[in-house]
Amino acid sequence: MNFALFLFLATVVTGILWGIDKAWARKRRAPEAKEPLWVEWGASFFPIILIVFLLRSFLVEPFKIPSGSMIPTLLVGDFIAVNKFAYGIRLPVINKKIIEIGQPQRGDVVVFRYPPDPSLDYIKRIVGLPGDRVAYLDKRLIINGEPLPIERDGDYFDAERLFYTPRYREKLGEVEHAIIIEDDAPAYVPHVMQFPQREKCLYNTAGFVCEVPPGHYFVMGDNRDNSQDSRVWGFVPDENLVGKAFFVWFNFGDLKRIGSFR
Repeated sequence: MNFALFLFLATVVTGILWGIDKAWARKRRAPEAKEPLWVEWGASFFPIILIVFLLRSFLVEPFKIPSGSMIPTLLVGDFIAVNKFAYGIRLPVINKKIIEIGQPQRGDVVVFRYPPDPSLDYIKRIVGLPGDRVAYLDKRLIINGEPLPIERDGDYFDAERLFYTPRYREKLGEVEHAIIIEDDAPAYVPHVMQFPQREKCLYNTAGFVCEVPPGHYFVMGDNRDNSQDSRVWGFVPDENLVGKAFFVWFNFGDLKRIGSFR
């Protein structure tokens, strides 16, 4: 059971208990009588659970970075805030969009339900919009035939693996962000899955070229040689989008990370 469904069921159950207590049971209890357990541990929690459910479903959801695929932008252990209404209001649990607000843009960092297993949440950067021709050849990102501007920006020190990796600044649409690329990693994409609309992609020793289908997005990690992303498992359908990441609000290992990503 996913957490959104659990929270929804908890809201419904405690709401029913709260309604029964308010409309019937409370009137039949003596003023000095102690509240029964079903009120103390059920109905009394309804307002809190309802507020959490509404905030998490429609406004902001917390998310913890589980892997290094978005290094150097986001680090393992970062707690980020995800804007749930940036791309429209969706019904909780079923994730059906009911109000259109905005559209994803190239460069957005998004949380989405992993297409091969929607019970898992992933986070990557959108590099391709519906209709785009996305290529990554010899480790250079090309959108609709135009190579993205890129410049060297020193080195990134990987404290876990204890070595330096070349860091670059890349401009994707209106967003300029950091990426890291390992010189000795291969340019081709290994272990490609047989994902839906796989025929829209061409792979070779230099990398790949993909045509992004309507209603889908192409996402990649900023840690270009250590990211399982659309290159491997395919396109992200619009209905899988959870929201736009916009803020690091905590990191137990490094308090300086707070506010480092906006």
